[in-house]
Amino acid sequence: MRSRYFVLALILMLFSDIVIASDAERYELGVGDKVNIRVFGQPDLEVEALLGNSGLVNYPFLGEVKLVGLTVKQVENLISVGLKNGYLVAPNVYAQVIEYRPFYIHGEVKKPGAYPYQPGMTVSQAVALAGGMTERASESKIYLSQEKSKSQEALAGLNTDVNAGDTIKIDQRLF
Repeated sequence: MRSRYFVLALILMLFSDIVIASDAERYELGVGDKVNIRVFGQPDLEVEALLGNSGLVNYPFLGEVKLVGLTVKQVENLISVGLKNGYLVAPNVYAQVIEYRPFYIHGEVKKPGAYPYQPGMTVSQAVALAGGMTERASESKIYLSQEKSKSQEALAGLNTDVNAGDTIKIDQRLF
């Protein structure tokens, strides 16, 4: 019986890693993300950049390249195709997010503000980063507004997923 629980726990742990990996693969770069782009065997082509309001990065040989809205895989493909066009035969490009843009939390939490995002984060984890809820906080009046639609708030729960750039607001309870 114990071995069944162990196997079940192992499967759940592996599945959660797969879910987090797929979240990271779908993550679209945005203003405030810090990225690193490398080409194997070409140290002069390494670029580390903080994405500003324009979303552009000045990349060697290619000039300004817009990265905002792309996934890491799309960035790798974009740079690889650009470098194949007259510069390198078979570039091996690797891109990664070094720092994610923050999410924001305010209302009835002990330390409201901006906090670093991590893929797979939930509202509960965001609240923990903000020092927990105050004694007046309502667990049923939690609102989440996504970065793309700041004006629209949706009712959320403690297990709701949070994305980079999102804003969480925790209201007071009546009594």
